[in-house]
Amino acid sequence: MVALLCVGCGRPPELAFVPRAEVATLPENLQAIIRDQLAQHCGTPTHPKLLGAEDSPRDRLMHGAAVYQQRCVHCHGTTGDGAGPAAEVMYPRPRDYRRGIFKFTSTPYGAKPRRSDLARTVRHGAKGTSMPSFALLSDDDVEAVIDYVLALTHRGELELLLTLEAQNEDEIAAERVPDIIDEVLTPWRAAADQYVEPVSKMPRYTSESIEEGKKAFLSETAGCFKCHGPDGRAETTDNLKGFTDVWGFQTRAADLTSGMFHGGNRPDDIYRRIFSGINGTPMPAFDAKLADQPDLFWHLVHYVQFISGERRSAVIKQEQALRK
Repeated sequence: MVALLCVGCGRPPELAFVPRAEVATLPENLQAIIRDQLAQHCGTPTHPKLLGAEDSPRDRLMHGAAVYQQRCVHCHGTTGDGAGPAAEVMYPRPRDYRRGIFKFTSTPYGAKPRRSDLARTVRHGAKGTSMPSFALLSDDDVEAVIDYVLALTHRGELELLLTLEAQNEDEIAAERVPDIIDEVLTPWRAAADQYVEPVSKMPRYTSESIEEGKKAFLSETAGCFKCHGPDGRAETTDNLKGFTDVWGFQTRAADLTSGMFHGGNRPDDIYRRIFSGINGTPMPAFDAKLADQPDLFWHLVHYVQFISGERRSAVIKQEQALRK
């Protein structure tokens, strides 16, 4: 009741996209062109459009916007910039969709995610982060909210490229806009055919395979120990200082002994993190570096699996000892 008296019974503020900080540095006429182009091709929060598919049925996109407002906006923000009301206190920060970079994909390093990658993150969440599982959402909800996330992502990428065009050319010629839109969409279309399959069949999980993985982990060739530490706990000096990701936030290599892998703990998930790296972070792709030793990827997977529950196991053993 007190809250109602304070805020009154007026209509809630209208949802609005927040422009990038760089846009505000441009002359007003260029800012106006960017606003107009974004509204024309990407719509508004209440009347969104999917870039390049403006004539497609809007019902599902509107449904996705509603799911997003209910489930996602508090962390990812209305604009999809990862600056929702709760974002400030989160580590790692919620995803900023505007650069079109997604960490956990089944595609090569630097490529866009496949639609199934986004669906998997929505359904399973990212373990060890604030991103929960939305497994209880219906398939319709998941597909719709993915459409809306893509709409925000494409909008953010278009805004960035229009801003760069304005900065470099001191204008945004109307005839350039279709090319810029193609520049945004082409990598997304290509991602559908860029699925990374393991280059060799997974060998059996044996002590020999684990030992081979440990040797590789500690070798200069793979160099995993440099960030994750010789024991996998990621307590190296450089890692404790932290690295900077492409979004400008502090990040660290994972403690592999925690058993919490943001991108999933299935053997295939771990394989792709080693093979393709993690977009936007210091974790590189090892596909080229270890190309002449295809089984080594799996040996590393087995070693990471072997040490992945060590910290939790140690706590359980300690608790059991205290009960005796």
